[in-house]
Amino acid sequence: MHKISIPKEIIDACIKRRGKQHVFDTIDPRKTALVVIDMQNSWVAPGLSVLEIPEANTIVPNINAIGKALRSAGGGVAWTQSTFDDEWTKTMYKGFCDEKVIDLMMSESKIGSFGFEIWKEMDVHKNDIICNKNRPSALIQGSSNLDSQLRAAGFETLIVTGTLTNACCESTTRDAVALGYNVIFVNDGTATRSDFEHNATLVNLMQLVADVRSTKEVISLINN
Repeated sequence: MHKISIPKEIIDACIKRRGKQHVFDTIDPRKTALVVIDMQNSWVAPGLSVLEIPEANTIVPNINAIGKALRSAGGGVAWTQSTFDDEWTKTMYKGFCDEKVIDLMMSESKIGSFGFEIWKEMDVHKNDIICNKNRPSALIQGSSNLDSQLRAAGFETLIVTGTLTNACCESTTRDAVALGYNVIFVNDGTATRSDFEHNATLVNLMQLVADVRSTKEVISLINN
C-alpha cells in the first residue's frame, strides 16, 4: 500500500480556505455509490501485463470493505472495465509510448480477453453497475454510460477507488465534480506506480476537487 504523505502546508491551506480539513461531515449512503475504477486482471494480476500496477493488489480488501458497508446501508457499487480503443489509443499515446507498448496495451485490455475481466478477488454483486469505458475518465462524453446509470439510480455522491490514482481515478473524479457529483477520493483505496505520483494526486484533489479520506473514515461516514 502507498505511504501517504501530505505536506502540512497543504492541510493548513485547506483549513484556512474552508475552516476544516475535510469537505463532508455527513453523507446519505442511500444516495451514494462506490465507483471502482479498472480493477481488472491486466492491472492487478501479478506478472500478467505491461499494464500491471503492483500496489493495486494491496487495496483490494479496502475496496471490498467499503462496498460491503455501503451496500448494507442502502447504497450501490459501480465497476468500470477499461479497454483501449484502437483509433483513440494510437492517437492519444502517440509519442508517449512506442508502437509495441501501444499494441500490448490494446491486446491486453481487449473486451473478452482475460486481462479485461475484473480481478477475481473483487467482491462483485449481481445488482452492481458494470460498464465498459474507452477513455481515462469514465464520465467524459463518449467514454461510457456510467453517468446515466448513476443518475438513473439516484446517486449524488461518489466514492472513488481503483487504479491508476493519477490517471483514470483522477480523471473520473474531476469530471464527476464538473457534472455536479459530490466526490470522496479514498487515499488507501487507490493505487498507481509510485508513492510520489499517488501523493501528488491527493494533494491536488484535496484542495478544491474532492474530499480525500481513508477507508476507515469513509466507512465511519457511511455508518453514521
